[in-house]
Amino acid sequence: MAEGTRNTGKSKQKTVIVPDMGRLQPQAKELEEAVLGALMLEKDAYFIVSDILKPECFYEKAHELIYSAIVDLGVSQRPIDMLTVTEQLKKRGELDIVGGPFYISQLTTKVASSAHIEYHARIIAQKYLARELISFTAMVQGKAFDETIDVDDLMQEAEGKLFEISQRNVKKDVTQINPVIGEAIELLKKAAQQKEGLSGLHSGFHGLDKMTSGWQNSDLVIIAARPAMGKTAFVLSMAKNMAMHHNIPVGLFSLEMSNVQLVNRLIVNVTEITADKIKSGRLEDYEWEQLDFKLADLYDAPIYVDDTPSLSVFELRTKARRLVREHHVKCIIIDYLQLMNASGMNFGSREQEVSMISRSLKGLAKELNIPIIALSQLNRGVENRQGAEGKRPQLADLRESGAIEQDADMVCFIHRPEYYKITEDERGNSLIGIAEIIIAKHRNGATGDVRLRFKSEFAKFMNIDEDIPVRTFTSSISGDPDAALPPIPPAGPDFLSQNNNDYPF
Repeated sequence: MAEGTRNTGKSKQKTVIVPDMGRLQPQAKELEEAVLGALMLEKDAYFIVSDILKPECFYEKAHELIYSAIVDLGVSQRPIDMLTVTEQLKKRGELDIVGGPFYISQLTTKVASSAHIEYHARIIAQKYLARELISFTAMVQGKAFDETIDVDDLMQEAEGKLFEISQRNVKKDVTQINPVIGEAIELLKKAAQQKEGLSGLHSGFHGLDKMTSGWQNSDLVIIAARPAMGKTAFVLSMAKNMAMHHNIPVGLFSLEMSNVQLVNRLIVNVTEITADKIKSGRLEDYEWEQLDFKLADLYDAPIYVDDTPSLSVFELRTKARRLVREHHVKCIIIDYLQLMNASGMNFGSREQEVSMISRSLKGLAKELNIPIIALSQLNRGVENRQGAEGKRPQLADLRESGAIEQDADMVCFIHRPEYYKITEDERGNSLIGIAEIIIAKHRNGATGDVRLRFKSEFAKFMNIDEDIPVRTFTSSISGDPDAALPPIPPAGPDFLSQNNNDYPF
């Protein structure tokens, strides 16, 4: 790059960086010849480089075609030598294009040994990656000069293309098992030190934690249900439990609701004041007290909310990394998966796009080593089935893509029989106010059902054995419920700013 600075006598103008012209793209022609020659001389050479090189990694077109022929032979487990490669190129109608049998024979003379073939192959792959990045940046630069293109759209496209390049080229080396065993034993010891025996994060729901051993790091958990089953209420109840009761930092990405709407639902959940009163602000005097008292624990809770609409999976990756780095977030919740997109990449169908999104979420969970919990819609198959059992969700009901089921480590369904006018189970037990969490897939554990209590008026999920709290007026002086209460301060919004702990609601 060339730099130029113009001195006007008064001050120096901004340095302008001008790209050098006439530069050759990164390439390693001699190494390409050496690798191809070694592949035709050594019996097992192909299996050394097959995971490193693809045909497009070769800069010379003739070399790309020759390696494509070698790949054909390798995949069909046929011998790879000068004669078989020549014959394969002849079948493909490409022998004359690469320079004929003479050029093939010349390649075998360009290498003395195949001892360094892996090292040479990695250099070729690096040169290819450099060329990909040059093409990518040139594309971005060209579109950035086009004033008809929206910059936000261009950023989405650029991030998508860069992600695509990185996914094609990032490889992870194998690890000898000893250090992995050590890590597994450390996790086992940590779980043993906890009273509940959990190896993962608390959800706050005892039955669910017992069956799952807590949300596990690197797991992708899908929580799915039909509309009105309480998906958002469930994850809000869970986020509140994790942050307030266990001090676990949680990141919550809401694609459906704004921050204020989400926090209002959280306030309803925590204070147990109905949503219509929270919206209208028409609270009784004691409810203002109740609001102030119960919100005290919610303040400073490590819950981080993002309400970016139509969030792309690439934006999510960037924001999730920042949350983990800056706020030490231990769990990410997404509400909900079908509202995400993978803009900047081309797909033949929405199903392919959702498959890409679910695959990326699983990759992100592994990269950050935290559980990612994504809500998902179900299709209408549940509504069309008859009977109590027919209304229970199934894995086939996951909407838009079967890849969601494949990528997820755990799939849970929320089912409320009461919604379908089913008020008793087969044993005659009441199902009013009862929600079932159906663990339909569990890659590393048991499947089964967990029952929770659901309080619809507060959009709140609770443990089945959790007592419904009864508000008790108790004197802070005598402890006698019949004793006179302290005077009640004036009600109204100003009361929220006070922190008066004399009112135990």
